[in-house]
Amino acid sequence: MKQKLDLPLPSLKALRKLGQDINEARRRRRITVALMAERAGISPVTVKQIELGNPSTSIGGYAAVLFTLGMTERLADIADIRHDLTGQRLAEESLPKRIYYKRKRAKNG
Repeated sequence: MKQKLDLPLPSLKALRKLGQDINEARRRRRITVALMAERAGISPVTVKQIELGNPSTSIGGYAAVLFTLGMTERLADIADIRHDLTGQRLAEESLPKRIYYKRKRAKNG
């Protein structure tokens, strides 16, 4: 039996929106669920679960569907460092204020 995921509400809303966006993109392309499933290499039930934003559906299923729709490049940007403003600020805080280098001592001779 699968264990129920207890995700925060914003995460559930984001997955639901992603599913709705995938559903609309599929319908705009006039692709049936059965054809989408065949092209993505997954079952029609999995396609429907993705379109519902089911959090227990594998990320691989989402990736396969996005590839089928020609939207894979957006998947690569999900956690891109350019969009991680919090991480960038934290990294900046830990940067040293000054950089020192060691001087070579002159040999007495």
